[in-house]
Amino acid sequence: MQNKNRIEESYKIAKEMYKELGVDTDAAIKKLATIPVSVHCWQGDDVSGFENPDGPLSGGIQATGNYPGKARTPEELRTDMEKAFSLIPGKKRVNLHALYLETKGEKIDRDQIEPKHFENWVNWAKEQNLGLDFNPSLFSHPKADEGLTLSHPDEAIRNFWIEHVKRSRKISEYFGKELGTPSVMNIWIPDGFKDIPADRLGPRRRLKEALDEILTEKIDKQYHLDAVESKVFGIGSESYVVGSHEFYMGYGVKNDVLVCLDAGHFHPTEVISNKLSAMSLFVNEILLHVSRPVRWDSDHVIVLDDELMAIAQEIIRGDLLDRVHIGLDFFDASINRVAAWTIGTRNMFRALLMALVEPFDQMKAAEVDFDFTTRLAMLEELKSMPWQAVWDYYCMQQDVPVGLGWLEEVKKYEKDVLLKRV
Repeated sequence: MQNKNRIEESYKIAKEMYKELGVDTDAAIKKLATIPVSVHCWQGDDVSGFENPDGPLSGGIQATGNYPGKARTPEELRTDMEKAFSLIPGKKRVNLHALYLETKGEKIDRDQIEPKHFENWVNWAKEQNLGLDFNPSLFSHPKADEGLTLSHPDEAIRNFWIEHVKRSRKISEYFGKELGTPSVMNIWIPDGFKDIPADRLGPRRRLKEALDEILTEKIDKQYHLDAVESKVFGIGSESYVVGSHEFYMGYGVKNDVLVCLDAGHFHPTEVISNKLSAMSLFVNEILLHVSRPVRWDSDHVIVLDDELMAIAQEIIRGDLLDRVHIGLDFFDASINRVAAWTIGTRNMFRALLMALVEPFDQMKAAEVDFDFTTRLAMLEELKSMPWQAVWDYYCMQQDVPVGLGWLEEVKKYEKDVLLKRV
């Protein structure tokens, strides 16, 4: 009771301070509770999946570390996600890759996957009141070993992957129909060359033709949304990536397809926050893969750094919540995986809250009046405003641990559940 009283008293003080700036904190936390964040399942098992969980990762995918307690079955993975979600306030979705199918022991290749292989995920999502998103898995497979999939010069290999993505779209549509919320399906491929190619155009032409064929069937957007994701380089494709940002930006604009911006898929000095306002003028919707690149695409757990806050600010300031789909994409096997989900997702919601309690209209008005003194003063003053008191109150409202209270629960879960998997 004493802790509850302290949180409520701190919030009351913070509320009054923000009111002086023209900010309604009650409205801000009410809005925050409606914003969904799509949490990626692959943090829980280091992108292994259930198709061949002991097989090697390939296609530029790499997880480092060997912390005990990795999920080994779909049931364990779902249980771990439930635990993480019990510690995270707000509205969650779950993002699945195709290699997380369940086949009851039957060998199903990727060009044969069907909605029935994901029925358990859908039933679980219904129980947990979650939306599901999806990704075809064009990596960690013998037909991807040469580093090319949808742009492969061998028509048979190319057609195998085309069929895989077509079937993935039907699974995504199935999610949307069953769960009553559109499933965002993101297409990422590892295609590229380690060294300088002679022909840059040919693979991109083949990729365009493959995507055109994949998207021939029109699927109702109330069930399914297509997205494409670029990358500047990858392991094994250091010199040339077929699906560059320019390629997919052009394809997305021309074909009304979502463009996915991954925080780790650009040059080290580029940030996706600065791309949101520009992209929003030319594409209807945008998908985000929020990660933390350390120099390159290292997919570290996101922390509350300048770029994460800038991403949230651009979404809120630009009134883009209805057009930007927020997804997370990090996987760290060197720390407790449930903690990684909890830390990263709570930080995403923190950043959104901080953006929601900005007096943006006042700052914008000062800017329009060329009163840059007021703009700078307000931006700096916000850094010391008591947003943490608002966050604590929100967590209490959502019935999740306040402060580091969640860590004790994770440690107990590790002792009681995760360490027994070793």
